[in-house]
Amino acid sequence: MEPGTLQSAGRRSIHRARPGTPQKYDPTFKGPIYNRGCTDIICCVFLLLAIVGYVAVGIIAWTHGDPRKVIYPTDSRGEFCGQKGTKNANKPFLFYFNIVKCASPLVLLEFQCPTPQICVEKCPNRYLTYLNARSSPDFEYYKQFCVPGFQNNKGVAEVLRDGDCPPVLTPSTPLAQRCFPAIHAHKGVLMVGNATTYEDGDGVRKNITELVEGAKKANGVLEARQLAMRIFEDYTVSWYWIVIGLVIAMAMSLLFIVLLRFLAGIMVWVMIVMVILVLGYGIFHCYMEYARLRGEAGSDISLVDLGFQTDLRVYLHLRQTWMAFMIILSILEVIIILLLIFLRKRILIAIALIKEASRAVGYVMCSLLYPLVTFFLLCLCIAYWASTAVFLSTSNEAIYKIFGDVNTCPVNGKTCSPETFPSSNESRLCPGAHCQFAFYGGESAYHRALLGLQIFNAFMFFWLANFVLALGQVTLAGAFASYYWALNKPDDLPAFPLFSSFSRALRYHTGSLAFGALILAIVQIIRVMLEYLDQRLKAADNKFAKFLMTCLKCCFWCLEKFIRFLNRNAYIMIAIYGTNFCTSAKNAFFLLMRNIIRVAVLDKVTDFLFLLGKLLIVGSVGILAFFFFTHRIRIIQDTAPPLNYYWVPILTVIIGSYMIAHGFFSVYGMCVDTLFLCFCEDLERNDGSQERPYFMSPELRDILLKGSAEEGKQAEVEE
Repeated sequence: MEPGTLQSAGRRSIHRARPGTPQKYDPTFKGPIYNRGCTDIICCVFLLLAIVGYVAVGIIAWTHGDPRKVIYPTDSRGEFCGQKGTKNANKPFLFYFNIVKCASPLVLLEFQCPTPQICVEKCPNRYLTYLNARSSPDFEYYKQFCVPGFQNNKGVAEVLRDGDCPPVLTPSTPLAQRCFPAIHAHKGVLMVGNATTYEDGDGVRKNITELVEGAKKANGVLEARQLAMRIFEDYTVSWYWIVIGLVIAMAMSLLFIVLLRFLAGIMVWVMIVMVILVLGYGIFHCYMEYARLRGEAGSDISLVDLGFQTDLRVYLHLRQTWMAFMIILSILEVIIILLLIFLRKRILIAIALIKEASRAVGYVMCSLLYPLVTFFLLCLCIAYWASTAVFLSTSNEAIYKIFGDVNTCPVNGKTCSPETFPSSNESRLCPGAHCQFAFYGGESAYHRALLGLQIFNAFMFFWLANFVLALGQVTLAGAFASYYWALNKPDDLPAFPLFSSFSRALRYHTGSLAFGALILAIVQIIRVMLEYLDQRLKAADNKFAKFLMTCLKCCFWCLEKFIRFLNRNAYIMIAIYGTNFCTSAKNAFFLLMRNIIRVAVLDKVTDFLFLLGKLLIVGSVGILAFFFFTHRIRIIQDTAPPLNYYWVPILTVIIGSYMIAHGFFSVYGMCVDTLFLCFCEDLERNDGSQERPYFMSPELRDILLKGSAEEGKQAEVEE
């Protein structure tokens, strides 16, 4: 077919349906416009005022807040344990008189255990009862676990009734600066420390029995804490190997991008084959493990019967686990193969677009480093939001409440003052009650506004984070558009396209970026509120409310995805023409609608290929991490650290590798989207003649116009 026929058929298929007004030929248009003015100034002013207010909120929060309330434990009087400048500076650990009461539902309401708590130098390391220690040399050791200022001038019953001393001490271990009983199972019998016998005395005997029974109930909670500690220990011994794994992922991503620059076609097909092979190996490995466990005792237990186990390695001894892995990988393998079969022609066109993107990235190599700028700015936004949220949540005052017997104390739960409570009427109404620290709160106007300030803090985080992402998209789009609209590549390319695009975005289009980020932030904060309401409605048995909430969440999720897509293309138009956000969004939307077939197929095929590239890098690094941390590489078996759960560093490496690969491929994705829009504009502005030549490269022109001609023929046949 002649080139003229290809071009006319391509234009006929493109212009068959024309939403909006197509671009006309302009002999003066040579790419991103340099003579432009400021856009969306009002939104820029709003952003600056919001940032000033955000800084003011941060200053107020930092003035009133105290993050130590979250990090460090406090005793029953609200005083910190182990903090310099306090009376408990040399007492870093918190000791509970009766930790069993921490499992009470009251803790969920009051956020504080209804038992006396004191700061101690060390957690108890022996088993003692108050009755036994009172008449022994161990009483001096025992007294350090009584309330400060305890005087031994009461009887045993009075001391235990008033809560001056704990009824019993058990060997404990510190965890998060809190003393927890050293509970462990031994030969089927639950042990508390080394205690196997109980002292005489009805009152003491009852308390010890409650402690043992309560320890059984709290065993699940302690196992969860042990799981957290073991995970933390795994990170402490494997963090440098995790860093090495992430560096390997970064090197592989960079190497992949460099090879893609020179061998785009070969690399794409190698990538496709490698992904299929990696998934195939995963299926083979799962089958071998499934076959190995055949006949092994206990391997046929179902996951439902086993239930949740803190040691996740137990699941790897079940045949059902490997069967589930094998089915998931097989389904994924079949889906990828079917997509490759049905999209094989589109893949050839997508490869041509990726080749052009590779050349653009090659001429603007510094664009690969720009994700580091975005990452740094996002870290600043996250750090400011997190610190402000912590300071706001800890800017309350200490609230003290009466903790007594719920059935016999009429004033239980009322606020009190620790200084005046011993001589108050409430103490006489409830002889065994205590006035102790409950939580942090307040009744002032500032305290009542804390919820609103937290919402404002979250909204500003979304706004600023979206602004940072928008700035990166406009910067990259401007640089790659400069490459496309250079008629003689790379001679007509500006000297510093990335820096020029960045400066234009900040100087002229801060308001437009703020406008797009604001729309997205509003939708995101609404989604957060819907999630909050959904959590509150879970307790209510209202099926209509749950259905309505599910519909709203689904609608706003779809709306956010659409706005992200529209914003991305609007930023490309802003980078090229310098128009305001609404005009750019409208022009981008109609341009995409005039090329809806390519948008629905070609653009998404490139996204699919980039996803395969990410999976290849993540899968390769993940397999390497699996063999290393499971000591299956004989050469370096002694190098791998001993771990409680080898899946902890493996999952960390996999997630980190995906984020790194996504950062590199996001540059390619933005380049492809920019070149795609420029290509559509090029077809509308020019016809390929000598007077109106195409700006696209000859390789891209041949394959894309051929695809357009095939689309035009197919459309004519359908008519």
